[in-house]
Amino acid sequence: MSAGKGQVYVVTGGCGFLGSHLVRMLVEHGENLSEIRVFDLHLDETLQTLSNSQVKVQLVQGDISCLDDVRGALRGSHVVIHTASLVDVWGRVPAAKVTEVNVNGTENVLQVCGEEGIQYLIYTSSMEVVGPNQHGDHFYRGNEDTKYRVFHKQPYPLSKAKAEKLVLQANGRKIKDGKTLYTCALRPTGIYGEGHGLMKDFYKQGVKTGGRVFRAISPSIEHGRVYVGNVAWMHVLAAQYLQERPDTLGGQQYFCYDHSPYKSYEDFNMEFLSSCGFRMVGSRPLVPYFLLYLLALFNALLQWLLHPFCVYAPILNPYTLSVASTTFTVQTDKAEKHFGYRPLYSWEECKSRTITWVQSLEKEGKKH
Repeated sequence: MSAGKGQVYVVTGGCGFLGSHLVRMLVEHGENLSEIRVFDLHLDETLQTLSNSQVKVQLVQGDISCLDDVRGALRGSHVVIHTASLVDVWGRVPAAKVTEVNVNGTENVLQVCGEEGIQYLIYTSSMEVVGPNQHGDHFYRGNEDTKYRVFHKQPYPLSKAKAEKLVLQANGRKIKDGKTLYTCALRPTGIYGEGHGLMKDFYKQGVKTGGRVFRAISPSIEHGRVYVGNVAWMHVLAAQYLQERPDTLGGQQYFCYDHSPYKSYEDFNMEFLSSCGFRMVGSRPLVPYFLLYLLALFNALLQWLLHPFCVYAPILNPYTLSVASTTFTVQTDKAEKHFGYRPLYSWEECKSRTITWVQSLEKEGKKH
């Protein structure tokens, strides 16, 4: 690699699900690093123990939506991997807060990169900048160039799309000392793996129903899923090669992919939950779609009515139902062509690692 030795990387949102896996991946596989700054609002002290004789892991507490905090975290760094994001498709937080974190936070990162002459920025985007859209149009084995009717009304996909656009438009911008800023964006599909909060929620729900998972979505619906370790690995490679091949990677977006099978969310989750004795009830949806849709609308109405008094944010709403009921699968080799990405973990390894984690939830539950 042509990247200089002793580089300082900043991982925003570094204590989150993807961020913490990424920090570990950088310690193990990052080249020419002397320091990794983990910038987050809520710190995970265990990450500091990853420091070794080659790389120092430093925790920096701060708010991505506060320019001074971002400035303090990024000053003197060489590469920024911006994973910090507020993921909310349920209405748990106000729309303004989602925009503040995802859009204003990204604007802060870009501003500081310009002020400090930080040349390399990798942005963790999302498949949801594309879809699934709320018209239910399927995206079947698509790639980065596939034409698709992008249509969003929800704060989260709107904010991610705006932030990605800001990042990619900044590529080639002149910054401090006459340097040039180079940027790219990575778009994970549904990430899974050890520590995945939503998978933990599904596990807890399954325990409450006696290990039975009632089928709600047709098994013919397929979604692309990608293991968190492979997403982290793609970020590591992109950060290295953005420095070596800025004219190739700069301004580009890449879907994150691996060899995980295409299945509905329910069937895919059962690949892991079945190891704890969970079983799927029904070969076809037990409730007609129109009834699910009415329930989703009712939840949305109830959320609106209760808004002045409390936060009511069930998993099922019109948006999440639309996403779960719409095929969105990716088939591309763009990342392999541009920076040599190939999944670090096979499907068998991804499955095994995730099952081991899910089974640890079962052991924790028995202790309590």
